[in-house]
Amino acid sequence: MWWAKRRWYERNHRRLRRWRIDRHAARGGFYIRHPVEGELLEALDEGRLRIGKGTLFEPGCWLTLAPEGEIEIGEGCFLNRNTMIAAQKLVRIGDHTMFANGCFVGDAEHRYDDPDVPITWQGFTSKGPVEIGSNCWFGVNCAVASGVSIGERCVIGANSVVTRDIEPGTISAGAPAKPIRKIDFAGGSDAGST
Repeated sequence: MWWAKRRWYERNHRRLRRWRIDRHAARGGFYIRHPVEGELLEALDEGRLRIGKGTLFEPGCWLTLAPEGEIEIGEGCFLNRNTMIAAQKLVRIGDHTMFANGCFVGDAEHRYDDPDVPITWQGFTSKGPVEIGSNCWFGVNCAVASGVSIGERCVIGANSVVTRDIEPGTISAGAPAKPIRKIDFAGGSDAGST
């Protein structure tokens, strides 16, 4: 049992798997700095993970997908060290969105409501997919909960927990995250442009 678990959890550290992940990256024009964790290779092979050109994954990023889960990441995104994205059904991220170290985005949460079953066996519950617009910036250690939609050109302050929708062009922070103010765009551009 120990060997089986080790083989599963350490699979992306094997040379052949790294080469196959890098081949997907070269063909797609995105970049992955190893080590990365999770079901990347399986999801790339099956077309359930779609990554845009110029997107960069720093070491320690972890993407985990349920067997029918999908993740879409746009062009030119930046996932800093130890960013995790978890998809039960769907997580969609627009172009040129940045995540600082330690961010988490997930479309499901662990269940904990059955007192007769260990929490680790209770599965997941979801309020729906996660949609993040283009040109957003997430500070260090942000978390985005299921069923949330974040508009384009939003800034989410460090250590924030986003539990409800955020309108485009808004700076939000806190746990739970609340709007602080609208962004004053230089040159009079509006929040809807990308």
